[in-house]
Amino acid sequence: MSDFDRSALSAQIHALCHGETDTVALMATLACEIHHGHPFSDWTGFYRVVAPDLLKIGPYQGGHGCLVIPFSRGVCGAAARTGKVLNVPDVDAFPDHIACSSTTRSELVVPVWNGQGRLLGVLDLDSNTPAAFTAEDEAWIVPLLAEIFRDAQ
Repeated sequence: MSDFDRSALSAQIHALCHGETDTVALMATLACEIHHGHPFSDWTGFYRVVAPDLLKIGPYQGGHGCLVIPFSRGVCGAAARTGKVLNVPDVDAFPDHIACSSTTRSELVVPVWNGQGRLLGVLDLDSNTPAAFTAEDEAWIVPLLAEIFRDAQ
């Protein structure tokens, strides 16, 4: 469903993040750029790993988000727990979905690892449009995150 210039957005993100290793600075920059660049992302943000099996909200764009998400709950928790990308076309059909916003209809959640293999958190893209995120979105964002966060602390 989503159609936009991923290449131009990647180039912009690379230019802004070049040489940066601070995780929060990188998360803030990506949340802003992806939120304003992806036509269907109505909430774009990171949940950071802050303790074993626990995520807390990090930099984001959009309305409020959930403050704390255990690995055992919701789409973000499941992505952190399994280390797998979750593209959920209908959040109401996802068992134990956490409704941080009543308008969210679909989600794309991507685990974020640094180059040493440490899980830093997850990137959460929420859309008010059902089935908003595509396989092309996944194929674009997974390697982008791996490259940008490679040297993150």
